[in-house]
Amino acid sequence: MLTVTSINVNGLRAASGKGFTAWLQATASDVVCLQEVRAEPHQLADEVRDPEGWHAVYAPSVLKGRAGVAVYSRVAPTAHRIGFGSPEFDATGRWIEVDLPGVTVASLYLPTGEAETPKQDEKSRFMAELAAHMVRMREKAAAEGREVLVCGDWNICHTEADIKNWKGNLKKSGFLPDERAWLTEVFGKAGYHDVVRNLHPGVAGPYTWWSMRGKAFDNDSGWRIDYIAATTGIAKTATSAVVGRAATYAERWSDHAPVTVTFDVAYDAAEGDAE
Repeated sequence: MLTVTSINVNGLRAASGKGFTAWLQATASDVVCLQEVRAEPHQLADEVRDPEGWHAVYAPSVLKGRAGVAVYSRVAPTAHRIGFGSPEFDATGRWIEVDLPGVTVASLYLPTGEAETPKQDEKSRFMAELAAHMVRMREKAAAEGREVLVCGDWNICHTEADIKNWKGNLKKSGFLPDERAWLTEVFGKAGYHDVVRNLHPGVAGPYTWWSMRGKAFDNDSGWRIDYIAATTGIAKTATSAVVGRAATYAERWSDHAPVTVTFDVAYDAAEGDAE
């Protein structure tokens, strides 16, 4: 079995002091993808930068205190790559991919955007480059007999079922028609599958992000913007998808919740052997 978690930590240094470290020690996951790390490795405490039992790789942003992604894995990656060949985005801490036995896993932090502003234009450029890379990535992996998982904060709700107040967000970044159409392409022609939705069809959510303001969390007025996208071969083996929503507002260590998917594939974390 292979268990993978994706979580936007909303600042790894802050999250570590609020409960992330305890969560990491307790998780049964084989791979944990982090987004919005907001720190360079040397700024992290030793037990956070190199947690016992994990191999950690980081892609910090050149913009201090912004973005940043990372991957923790029980098995040492045979290779890792930062960015996807983009002069504009490779140094912004939004993409890292690692090669593990039989599977390449990426951690993604897609820009938030802001409708009708240059920020939205930037988001659109990122999306276009990312989609092209994901197709190339899938094709290369298939030629090598590997699968691909892209885990992260995509900052887009795909359908009305993925956002509580969809009527009030029709003109806002994260639920714009072109963004949603782009995700349809990713979960279609690009060759990837939304494994959480596949295992939870026809239900609201499960939401993964709630604003820290007001009563959004208490009222479960959330957005499902954290996805684990999988190529067809491994997507078919997904057996469980869980959003680790905190029991209470006070117990949250991020404004996002961990998304964990288990795949029924042979994966020996102790020996680094998968097939």
